[in-house]
Amino acid sequence: MSDGMFGLDPYHLLLLGAGIVIILAYWLPRFVSTHEPAASGLLILGGLGAFGFLSGMPELFSPVERPKIWELASELAVIIALFGTGLRIDKLADWSAWRPTTGLLLIGMPLTILGVALLGLWAGFGLAAALLLGAVLAPTDPVLAADVQVGPPLEGGEHPVRFALTSEAGLNDGLAFPFVYLGILVASAEFALGEWVGFYVLYKIAFGAVGGAAAGWLLGKLMFAVPRVNLLADSGSGVVALAGVLVTYGLCELSEGYGFIAVFVMGLVLRRQEADHEFHKRLHTFSESLEHAVTSILLVMLGGALPLLWPFLDWRIAVLAVALIFIVRPLAGMLSTAGSALSYPQRAIVAFYGVRGIGSIYYLAYAAGSAEFGRIDALWATVAFTILLSTIVHGFTAGSVVGPATREKKAK
Repeated sequence: MSDGMFGLDPYHLLLLGAGIVIILAYWLPRFVSTHEPAASGLLILGGLGAFGFLSGMPELFSPVERPKIWELASELAVIIALFGTGLRIDKLADWSAWRPTTGLLLIGMPLTILGVALLGLWAGFGLAAALLLGAVLAPTDPVLAADVQVGPPLEGGEHPVRFALTSEAGLNDGLAFPFVYLGILVASAEFALGEWVGFYVLYKIAFGAVGGAAAGWLLGKLMFAVPRVNLLADSGSGVVALAGVLVTYGLCELSEGYGFIAVFVMGLVLRRQEADHEFHKRLHTFSESLEHAVTSILLVMLGGALPLLWPFLDWRIAVLAVALIFIVRPLAGMLSTAGSALSYPQRAIVAFYGVRGIGSIYYLAYAAGSAEFGRIDALWATVAFTILLSTIVHGFTAGSVVGPATREKKAK
């Protein structure tokens, strides 16, 4: 029952405020920048301004008290984004193009996990929480990194810097999962090295890759080959492909594989089917719209929840976040791309623009529901502050740095 004819229902107030913040975040930057504005930082700050100081509103979506909401919403955003990231890549290219990616995944990400975990121990977290923090904050984000990735399907001209950042974002979310489980197993006192390597590393990664490839091939046949006289791709409906993403992710997770890897590989393989078909561009547009919708609401909610997390944000946590953005990731990125075909300035851009975002929210929410971690409120404060810092630093500079640097090759 309403508190009078014009009672303020918190849910409807949330819808009103979120809508206004999203419009302003995408509209206002166009008055000051000719680059495509990066709205993610403004969405968080707008959520803080709209909801952070309204009585009872931050508690409505507290990540500490209601992690399941954050887990499910961020999971949906990430799987759609990973599928779209796979679709973005027009050409798989040769080994030289993939060399920076493999370095970032096999060298850069473990170094980042180690660096953040050590900083976490220094900041007062226990071993399990520090390991989890390293795993949560190590992967770059496929959702918020659109400004540094390759363009939509069929555009061509994939610059090596953008290719490295795109392929890294597509794979490292899934590859960070073994380390998330490492933190969960340590927290639960159930860690066994053989089981962790055999099941959580080898089996789950392999099943995700193989399952995603099979699903992409099968969906490609359904979309582009059968029935030949009335192709599903000609209908222009992206809903069927999205349903295929959900089926792939669900089946892979039920089979104990990494669904994040599966949906990215599915996008890569599907993109190889009838590679010049216009449907790929329409499908990417459809998935990108869904991704942006879910992500925008999540970021506004994150901003609104910040006042709840501020009491747990001490100076050591702030130093940890700053060190990750400006020292740990750049150093790990530079070391892991040494010996690749990228020039030194290109390596510096790849190393610096490791955006943190929605994937970190998902991993922390998932882990919080799987084991007991000490100082979970401080973990949320660390992740939230790091995402805010990343969206401001990376989001506000990517258009003026990555854009000109990746147009240079085309101009020659």
